[in-house]
Amino acid sequence: MENGVASTKEEGFLSRMALNDNKAGMEGLDRDKINKIIMETSKGSKFYENELKRDQQVNQRITKMMLQKARITEQQLKKAQAQVEKVSTALEKSRDLSRVIVHVDMDAFYAAVEMRDCPELKDKPMAVGSMSMLSTSNYHARKYGVRAAMPGFIAKKLCPSLVIVPLNFDKYRAVSNEIREIFADYDPNFQPMSLDEAYLDFTDHLEQRQHWPESTRTHHFRPMIFSNLPGIAPNMMLAKVCSDKNKPNGQYRLPSTREAVMDFIQNLPVRKVCGIGKVSEKMLNALGISTCSHLGQQMALLSLLFSETAWHHFLEVSLGLGSTYIPRHEERKSMSTERTFKELSKVEEQLSLCRELCEDLAEDMKKEGLKGKTVTLKLKNVNFEVKTRAMTLPCAVATVDEIFAVAKDLLKTEIENESPQPLRLRLMETPETRRPSLAE
Repeated sequence: MENGVASTKEEGFLSRMALNDNKAGMEGLDRDKINKIIMETSKGSKFYENELKRDQQVNQRITKMMLQKARITEQQLKKAQAQVEKVSTALEKSRDLSRVIVHVDMDAFYAAVEMRDCPELKDKPMAVGSMSMLSTSNYHARKYGVRAAMPGFIAKKLCPSLVIVPLNFDKYRAVSNEIREIFADYDPNFQPMSLDEAYLDFTDHLEQRQHWPESTRTHHFRPMIFSNLPGIAPNMMLAKVCSDKNKPNGQYRLPSTREAVMDFIQNLPVRKVCGIGKVSEKMLNALGISTCSHLGQQMALLSLLFSETAWHHFLEVSLGLGSTYIPRHEERKSMSTERTFKELSKVEEQLSLCRELCEDLAEDMKKEGLKGKTVTLKLKNVNFEVKTRAMTLPCAVATVDEIFAVAKDLLKTEIENESPQPLRLRLMETPETRRPSLAE
């Protein structure tokens, strides 16, 4: 019996941490060998225990969902199907194939910056991060199964010769700003999602370019030393999927026809879609759903088992629909800064880091001309448990002192909650949600 329980635990852990050989650079690897190393290295660690805990929570949700499914009647399914068809018809009428949306993902961005500054790393397996957690890895490292969001101590077991370079956000931000200047030439209202990712609407640019002299039609993307992976499609959801299609150095354009869109998503794994993560994927898999076409076939059932927001999203995905409107800079809802580190347990160091993050955030907000009313502090402890605390203010704030005053109180509350034990952290993030109107 104990062996059976242990086997179930290992399967649960591997469902979260196993090699994903669908990712660029990891095709054709020895999956069983890599997963065995991951398992043997992780066992007994806090990371392993936390992943087991999270998997158990998902399993409990699945058990509850399956009990709910067993109680659904044919009459309820028929009624749900009618509702789904009504919503589907309305969504179909809203389909817009007129826009050319581009999603740009700078491939292995942090690693590319480090290899630019230290060329001898180009031919070595390397990653950026720490022994606690990696942020990215180059393609030499991926051949060993080393990837982002993997603890460095596991990566070292997979690849003993791996070089781990510490994160340097000041450097990455400087390079990102240079790249964003290029993006602005194509779409002044592009939407940055992170330092290495952005959405652009090329529709107007392509219209204008028809009138350019032939000699000026080839522009900035070519001389960039970093691999950029544009996905081109009629909406943001599809563009993001397309940007992952031809890694590491290609681009993919999905034709702007309904037939092409529906063919594209037919066998697309649900995990490839933004907004469907590990948890949702496992819950959908429990219902026999693994592709986007399966979503469409099971929509009536999904509408009875998931929240309205969730099943509406699933329905949009099954139809290949997504937003065609890229919000302008001034319409951004939030900004954030984040740091991952080995361990931080001294109060003075935690407060100092919090202040540093607030300074970075205030600087970014100043550049965008934004103010915010809700300050949020996200913390991850050494047991990999995540806590998020927020405070909404009566007036919008923007200066470092104003933001830090709130973030400091939130942090001190968590420190006091852990007392007399120290608060032992490995990640801190200060996102700030801004008010709807433009800052004056």
